[in-house]
Amino acid sequence: MFAAAIACFSLLPVFLIAPAANAGEPDARAAASLAPGPSMSQVLAAGASVGGVSADRDGYTVNKPTEATIAPGSSTNKDWAALVLVDGGWPASDNNVTVILQWMDSENSPQSWWLRNNPLNNGYGSGGGAGFGSYPELVTAARDAALNLGTNSVYSQIIADFAASAPVATTVSAIEASPWASSHYGYGSIWHGVDVPIVAADSSAW
Repeated sequence: MFAAAIACFSLLPVFLIAPAANAGEPDARAAASLAPGPSMSQVLAAGASVGGVSADRDGYTVNKPTEATIAPGSSTNKDWAALVLVDGGWPASDNNVTVILQWMDSENSPQSWWLRNNPLNNGYGSGGGAGFGSYPELVTAARDAALNLGTNSVYSQIIADFAASAPVATTVSAIEASPWASSHYGYGSIWHGVDVPIVAADSSAW
């Protein structure tokens, strides 16, 4: 009987301790309901038509002066030089603009480059065959300078150089060799190959 009592007492801790073994563990059914199953899985699929993404990039453009962008009172000799090139359909490149600026400087002082609204002393359309005529405004002067150069075969080498944005010295040589100026600018001796100051024209000139 004593042995039976001991056996009974020895089982008591088992009943007392066994439930604690599940403390802190979720119920098996609750755990099963939380486990990811087919209904909870997430799949990201791309269609066959989806490929690498490419972005079109706009080409770079150069702001070129046009009659609409000329601002009376603030537009300069550099603007006018570029306008001649644009009117003629030639690149308004640094080389070409530099050539026309030096050409203008060889004809008139930079401080009054718009004299008679005829910066290149162009005879075409100005009423002055020797180049001493005048234009009503500088926009017309730019257009007529481009027309004179582009439609007269004696200036074909100048135009070829403008079209190619040739080195400044190359285009200048073509101008000096042409009949634009009867003096041919002394074949360089009176050509103003300098950094020309940028000067705005009087607003009335535009």
